[in-house]
Amino acid sequence: MTHRIYGMTFKGLYPAYVAKAEKKGRSRADVDTILCWLTGHSPASLEAVLASAQTVEEFFAHAPHMNPARDLVTGTVCGVRVEAVEEPLMREIRRLDKMIDELAKGRAMERILRA
Repeated sequence: MTHRIYGMTFKGLYPAYVAKAEKKGRSRADVDTILCWLTGHSPASLEAVLASAQTVEEFFAHAPHMNPARDLVTGTVCGVRVEAVEEPLMREIRRLDKMIDELAKGRAMERILRA
């Protein structure tokens, strides 16, 4: 099953993550910290992605190094258990969604990053 979000540019999705965080008193830097932890991007390489037309699918496919601890990100997003999502790309998107949700709920960054 192909999801419409896969073809969306990552820079088109990114402002929604930042807005959700800022609405709850968190920052763009917090969102970037999560993205870098999850994908292995550096701040500079993340900025390059945001300046490009890279799709969401390409963003995850070309991530420098997906964090092996991301498997510790569990729970529900929109009533769906993250760890139960079978399609690999959608599971990665849901993991990111879950982490941004935790950020917006005020969870400490150490807990969000499973430190």
